[in-house]
Amino acid sequence: MAGKDYAAPSLFEPANLLREARRQNDLPDVPVPSVGLLDPDGDIVRHLAASGRGRRHPGWACYHTEMWTVELDGIEIGVVGMAVGAPFAVLVAEQLAASGADLVISITSAGQISPIDRLPCFVLIDRALRDEGTSTHYQPPARWSHLDDKLRTRLHGAFDNLPEPVLTGTAWTTDAPYRETAAAVAAAEAEGITCVEMEAAALYAYATARSRDVVCLAHITNTMATAGDDFEKGTDNGVHDALALARTVIVALSR
Repeated sequence: MAGKDYAAPSLFEPANLLREARRQNDLPDVPVPSVGLLDPDGDIVRHLAASGRGRRHPGWACYHTEMWTVELDGIEIGVVGMAVGAPFAVLVAEQLAASGADLVISITSAGQISPIDRLPCFVLIDRALRDEGTSTHYQPPARWSHLDDKLRTRLHGAFDNLPEPVLTGTAWTTDAPYRETAAAVAAAEAEGITCVEMEAAALYAYATARSRDVVCLAHITNTMATAGDDFEKGTDNGVHDALALARTVIVALSR
């Protein structure tokens, strides 16, 4: 990690890439909705496309993804699917901000670490273990990345009336999901970590470095396939519960 200057600007900025993508693909310079939702599993974008509920955003200029927009009781959001893993999630978050989004919400699938009474459930990630590489390009090396305290305070009690439980807990962010060894899982459980996922630590480090609003949530659906009936999210792969959760976050933070 030699040669890191955390205060220095990058030579390659997301706005530059978006400018060239619009030029090459002849896209209009249209701002995206003020709220961007990262959907790493792609279940939400597939549902929006198949059901006709969403529409493709005409000006989203990321080379690697599509954006689908949908209204949630009058609140328009832009959903970007398949942004899996810390580097890709932060790449998309940077481009969302450069395209006009003020808030980024990530709802990712996660594996259970500490015992939980009921699965599936959602977790508001308040801190994430930095077992990945992207965060070290935004913040000096440290053990944890954190949800912004002001956002956490405003979200307190916001989820009480949702049909699926929402816990507040910690996550282990890994770059290598197939290296979740028994020893690593035991160490995470001993620290009281709730779940394991692939994006939150980097997204929170980016948010801190760039002074952006980012909220990471995990949908705990599995025990790393060590037991039967893993990865079940519910009706329509949990799309409706996830969108209701996103709307709840938006409403709570807009008060």
